[in-house]
Amino acid sequence: MRTARHTSGPLLQGRTAVISGAGRARGIGRATARLFLQHGAAVVLLDLDKGEVAQTAAELAAEESGDAIGLHCDVTDMASCRQAIAQALSWPAAAGRLDVLVNNAGITQKRGISEITAEEYQQVTDVVLRGTLQLSQAALEPMRRQQSGSIISMSSMSAQQGGGMFGGAHYCAAKAGVLGYMRALAREFGPMGIRANSVAPGLTLTDFSRSASTDDAKHASARGWPLPRAASPDEIAGACLFLACDLSSYVTGTTIDVNGGAYMR
Repeated sequence: MRTARHTSGPLLQGRTAVISGAGRARGIGRATARLFLQHGAAVVLLDLDKGEVAQTAAELAAEESGDAIGLHCDVTDMASCRQAIAQALSWPAAAGRLDVLVNNAGITQKRGISEITAEEYQQVTDVVLRGTLQLSQAALEPMRRQQSGSIISMSSMSAQQGGGMFGGAHYCAAKAGVLGYMRALAREFGPMGIRANSVAPGLTLTDFSRSASTDDAKHASARGWPLPRAASPDEIAGACLFLACDLSSYVTGTTIDVNGGAYMR
């Protein structure tokens, strides 16, 4: 079981981290991968787009002079999840370890409740909720052998307040399901030294929503918040780093809100 240690210098030195949904050029996954590399981790980036994630990993490895690899993974397919984790473990830089998993893969759709079709509901919940479950299941196998690990899953402020930014009720429900699942995971696997926590971002300057909103428009939407601006992906990545490293060695089953005070509880 990993215990707290001296935390000066790189916080993830000697550890292997896997991050899903990490291929996009302007996304939380890439920002998290970059920060983890800066803190000494060997980082495995996963994405549905094999070419994009391979390019992202190569760019980050060169920029940060670190170890990064990009692999294809369809989180809705259990066989694909298991294959990706097996490939990560066999990567020489990982040295057979899996210390951190960040479940970041997701999709959204802006729909009113009456507009959501069965197919759209299935599509969103398959990626956001079932994908989080399945990739975690694959990662738990090596973490149990190690008797240590940190699993971090991306939820959303939308799950906590019933929308209000982008994403329909099916997206809100799936992201709320992530919160419940992570608490259950924390309870079941805590005795094995595995921690499980969630991060709930608010409005963030990414291309996730695939909308026509500009960064200026997003900042304008946040004008009335205590911190009156949208977040950068790096600010969400910072919460992931905290949960990944020994600074949070006694933190499990919790949710870190990164929303500029837009939603307080």
